[in-house]
Amino acid sequence: MSEGQRFQLGTAGALSLSVVSSVSIVICNKALISTLGFTFATTLTSWHLLVTFCSLHVALWMKLFEHKPFDPRAVMAFGVLNGTSIGLLNLSLGFNSVGFYQMTKLAIIPCTVILETIFFRKKFSRKVQLSLAILLLGVGIATVTDLQLNVLGSVLSLLAVVTTCVAQIMTNTIQKKFKVSSTQLLYQSCPYQAITLFITGPFVDGLLTNQNVFAFKYTPQVLAFIVLSCLISVSVNFSTFLVIGKTSPVTYQVLGHLKTCLVLAFGYVLLHDPFSWRNILGILIAVIGMVLYSYYCTVENQQKASEASAQMSQVKESESDPLISAESEAGIINDGVVQKAPMWSKNKDLLA
Repeated sequence: MSEGQRFQLGTAGALSLSVVSSVSIVICNKALISTLGFTFATTLTSWHLLVTFCSLHVALWMKLFEHKPFDPRAVMAFGVLNGTSIGLLNLSLGFNSVGFYQMTKLAIIPCTVILETIFFRKKFSRKVQLSLAILLLGVGIATVTDLQLNVLGSVLSLLAVVTTCVAQIMTNTIQKKFKVSSTQLLYQSCPYQAITLFITGPFVDGLLTNQNVFAFKYTPQVLAFIVLSCLISVSVNFSTFLVIGKTSPVTYQVLGHLKTCLVLAFGYVLLHDPFSWRNILGILIAVIGMVLYSYYCTVENQQKASEASAQMSQVKESESDPLISAESEAGIINDGVVQKAPMWSKNKDLLA
């Protein structure tokens, strides 16, 4: 199996793992929050990250991956920013209508495209932009029901979008800049994310729910679902870093909207949530956008790969014939005088 095939297989595995684990944790958390009344989402996320770090520490002890320290300031800034973005998204949901919160999530893709275009000179073709527009239109039709605006909620949504975009772009750039794997980056940044949310989580949850997470009645059923949610979160966090590292922040957001469509479908099938023709139409349009995005990205990547291989072959051909490269010199220096290099003759062996 070639290196390109292994990379494609790894990418497909990362995408599949991300979809399965994310849909699973959404269903688990929905039962925990809606059915059992445990509404402390930010604090629960801090527990997720703490369990993820402990799991990775055990994996490191078992030598399943290698610890690779790098710039501690970059790690700390990245971890705190990631934790802050999660808290802001939860606050955005609390201070806005569900429809406006869904619009906030939809705004992450165009914001990421703009930031990568401005600061990283990354180019997105018109076809890719069109496919993203179709995707966002479909998800918007399927999920956005009402738009109620308020100043505080709008400011929180804006901050949530910006911090989320920057954090996801940093996830990709840090892995490439410092040549670390997704596991190594997650292991080093997890403590900072967990501490950030562990400190702010009870305050944020108390602000949103008017309840104290430490005064909640933890029944065996609640504890069982919390443990299950934390275990699934290990796979969610790992696959998130893996997908962004192997693809791009925009692709990860596209995948996130696929998860949204799947959650809607599973909610209707398993939990008998209300479902309308608007939801079905939106999901179909979103799927069309996802298929187009995947197709155009695949075609463009193949074109880039073929161009790169063509350039490499040209370089190898020029290096393999030293006689031609030597004769292409304009002249040779002899006793301080530049003389014209003699032309090669096919009969020079006979003249010698």
